[in-house]
Amino acid sequence: MTDSLKKSFATAVATGTAYLATVSPVLAQGIDTGEEITPGPGFATSIGGLINGVLSFVMVLAALLVFMYLIWGGIEWITSGGDKGKTESARNKITAAVLGLIVLAASYAILLIALNFIGFENLGDAFSNVKSISN
Repeated sequence: MTDSLKKSFATAVATGTAYLATVSPVLAQGIDTGEEITPGPGFATSIGGLINGVLSFVMVLAALLVFMYLIWGGIEWITSGGDKGKTESARNKITAAVLGLIVLAASYAILLIALNFIGFENLGDAFSNVKSISN
């Protein structure tokens, strides 16, 4: 780094620090209406809702990871420049991503088929008569 760049960076840091030091806290206070505020039921109040939420999150996260791996393989393929080793590595990544997507879709389908076979529409229904977590 050049000296002028270092000086301007130091000036920017000092200015930002001074600016943050001048920020005053907000001293707002709520109005007492006399009504008691009760919290809502929350994200999941039953075991089924909790498991359903966790499985949904895991499925979305897995799909995003598979999609990112697919894009990584595609970028590697584009930037391989005709090199056989890099092209083969990119092809293997793309193949693994597609197989991962197939496994992910199949596991979700098997879960839904198994629940429908038993007589439930989703995991929330399967655990609907289980006692609430919050009680």
